[in-house]
Amino acid sequence: MTTTTAGLLQLAFYICLIAAAHVPLGAYMARIAQGEKHTRVERLLYRFTGVDAGTEQNWRHYARSVLGFSLAGLLLLYLLLRIQRWLPLTFGRENFPADGAFNTAVSFVTNTNWQWYSGEAAIGHLPQMLGLTVQNFVSGAVGISVAFALVRGFARMGTDKLGNFWVDVTRVSLRLLLPLAIVVATIFVCEGVIQSFAAGHQVTTLTGAQQDIPLGPIASQEAIKQLGTNGGGFFNANGAHPFENATALTNILAIWAMTVIPFSLPFTFGRMVRDRRQGFAILAVMATLQLASFGLAVAAELAHKGTALMAAGGSMEGKEQRFGIWGTVLYGTTGTGTSTGAVNSMHDSWTAAGGGILMLNMLLGEVSPGGVGTGLYGLLVIALLTVFISGLMVGRTPEYLGKRLGRAEMTSVALYILVMPMAMLFGAAITLMLPGGQATLQDAGPHGLSEILYAYTSGANNNGSAFAGFNAASPLHTVGIGLAMLFGRFLPIVFALKLAGSLAQQQRVPATAGTLPTHGPLFITLCLGIVLIVAALTFFPALALGPIAEALL
Repeated sequence: MTTTTAGLLQLAFYICLIAAAHVPLGAYMARIAQGEKHTRVERLLYRFTGVDAGTEQNWRHYARSVLGFSLAGLLLLYLLLRIQRWLPLTFGRENFPADGAFNTAVSFVTNTNWQWYSGEAAIGHLPQMLGLTVQNFVSGAVGISVAFALVRGFARMGTDKLGNFWVDVTRVSLRLLLPLAIVVATIFVCEGVIQSFAAGHQVTTLTGAQQDIPLGPIASQEAIKQLGTNGGGFFNANGAHPFENATALTNILAIWAMTVIPFSLPFTFGRMVRDRRQGFAILAVMATLQLASFGLAVAAELAHKGTALMAAGGSMEGKEQRFGIWGTVLYGTTGTGTSTGAVNSMHDSWTAAGGGILMLNMLLGEVSPGGVGTGLYGLLVIALLTVFISGLMVGRTPEYLGKRLGRAEMTSVALYILVMPMAMLFGAAITLMLPGGQATLQDAGPHGLSEILYAYTSGANNNGSAFAGFNAASPLHTVGIGLAMLFGRFLPIVFALKLAGSLAQQQRVPATAGTLPTHGPLFITLCLGIVLIVAALTFFPALALGPIAEALL
């Protein structure tokens, strides 16, 4: 069997797995969002925390709940990292410095999981489980909850209520993420992914030296890091380490776990607005973008230029032989097309064009298919922009799902779209202008610029992957990227909820002969065009100086 045939079979297997889960998981999430009954465990939690599960919130109260919940998680995780030396199951790991603890706490609370440290050497088992893994669950649940609130804005009429954040985040955590994580973690363990409370295992090498092999509760964290599109690894090598990603089956299962919820949420959207065609249109945009990025990246990494690449069959530098180029590229484009950021290769060693595709996936707003929740509400914002521009072209008041798009709605859309570019471009520019900013880079020229652009793109998009090649542990980057993560996560959430509140207050207007259909091939093509045009107009100058210039050298 040729490498190409094996790669195509792997891609087909992955698509079949996603297709099999799309309808049942999407319908199940719709029941979670719309159900009125609470389980016994949920009622106990509401009683213990003082939550009135029968009271719904307007967008301001919902946003304050999101921000307050996230702030509490940030402070608790920061404290945990600052005192970990005195906690059990930390095996002598030192406390994090103030700037490093800030960066890590922000990273996991914002669903980014950017890591400036080596996980197996810096954090003990208790902070991994009680701090990082818990945030992997709840930060993913926050994104899905915000998506539910925005969809309710489209589905409801004449009300300012968007649901109850505390109910949403509890249900998503207990009914969706926890059961899926248990299943995925069990399969990981069966395939050889480590799950242990031991600090490590000492072995004798072939030369007679003693070496400590680190162990830990890896499978449980690996499962939710993928399902919640978090991405932080227990080991510094992330998904390239055999203890995290043991076999070809765990590799494809990890890719499936990253995308199964984002690709199923469009069905949830269609079910909640009572028009499944709308959900399939959103799904088509997501799938087209992911397949296009995968195809372009595979072509770039398979390009046989040079004696070494011809002998290896492609650019194998920085890649695991057991996954090959196809398995590596599918993992890499999935990790950057979602907000996961998990890697099974060194992105810094990809070809210039391949690395540029990875960066472009994030610059598109991570809507191919995006993170859990964030991908759906990000693409719905793009759909509103598409309808608005189309309405201007024909001189008609734009409508989407029977809701008119006026000044209030489009202001929220515009602010949502502008946040990420500002956080990324301003952060990268200011960092390079500050004394010592360029000194943290190991590479000069276009590749050095690509490294810093990638870092701030990853932070502002809450992705978490990195080109590496610079000192990420410097206070300049821990603070700068930390701020980019905060702005990139919570400002879009506020604007999405404000948009949901405006839409929910409207009455639905009937469709007429002049209404733009938003479920057919024309609308899908327009959405794809808007995604690409917005990214091109915003980021082309920066990309031209970085990965494009390097690819042309």
